[in-house]
Amino acid sequence: MILKGFEALQDFLKKPRNIVVVGHRNPDGDAMGSTLALKLYLDKKGHTATVVVPNEYPEFLHWLPASDTTYRFDWQNNQSQKAIKASDIIFLLDFNALHRVGYDMQNTLEQYPNDFAMIDHHQQPDDVTYMYSDVEICSTCQMVYQFIEMNNDLDLIDADIATCLYTGIMTDTGSFRFRSTTSKTHRIIADLIDRGAENDKIHSNVYDANSYNRLLLLGQALSNLQISPSYKTAYITLTDAEKKQFDFQKGDTEGVVNYALSLKGIVFAAIFIEDKEQGIVKISFRSKGSFSVNKFARNHFNGGGHDNAAGGKSDLEMAKTVTKFTSLLPDYQNELQTSYEN
Repeated sequence: MILKGFEALQDFLKKPRNIVVVGHRNPDGDAMGSTLALKLYLDKKGHTATVVVPNEYPEFLHWLPASDTTYRFDWQNNQSQKAIKASDIIFLLDFNALHRVGYDMQNTLEQYPNDFAMIDHHQQPDDVTYMYSDVEICSTCQMVYQFIEMNNDLDLIDADIATCLYTGIMTDTGSFRFRSTTSKTHRIIADLIDRGAENDKIHSNVYDANSYNRLLLLGQALSNLQISPSYKTAYITLTDAEKKQFDFQKGDTEGVVNYALSLKGIVFAAIFIEDKEQGIVKISFRSKGSFSVNKFARNHFNGGGHDNAAGGKSDLEMAKTVTKFTSLLPDYQNELQTSYEN
């Protein structure tokens, strides 16, 4: 764990401040849950907090409390820039480096004259003035809960804050099934339920809100599934044409890679998603056991994340990207064979 400048940050926040809270590009449940929860908490402490995210986030997260107050940097650039310029400090949540917000917003943040405070659980964080980093914690939402706890403010967690935090912990742990889910995580979840988080409604809002086209897209993805038994690996491809065929919306591929990982005997899974607009292939990696997809993504696909969940990208076309991926598997055969022995 890295806890840098915490007491100084506490002193800084003793006076009312204008604060911007930023999440990463393509925000997921943990990014939106943590930024909105922190905003609501800071507001209750007498500050004026604004959430700014780089771009759109999935429709199944739009119901979150205070979501309607969020600015999108790509779409509401004037409002976002105004909030950033007026702020006394910027909190960076659920990402470890400024490039994770995308090129345009990165340029703005790099020119920011005041301090950053980072709360994040990804490996190898950039150095900022104030930092709370812990790669052992399952989600940034759990870290925000613990940040509030360190400030002796748990009594300020109301139903709205509890709902945001529960959502991020639930989504980043795969509904509490990943190895990073600890007994402390469950104790925090219990407390959030006691404070007003309605677990059944939250789960339904996130996971039972599929469109017809999203299910058809999932069917297409599963029909593209390929298996390499010798390397205990499975992967899925989705082309831009396939996405357009089923009216792809932001968030429609969330969690699809886990279907590949769910196969018996598979310890390494990937999904390759063509993005013609950015001219890249987006990649999500998942693993079981000791095989580090964080290292794999960093070494080969300009990415990173956690040991069992990471992302990357490729500037090559889809076929060449997949060829590169499969050509790397023999180098990792021993690691993959011993990653998750029963």
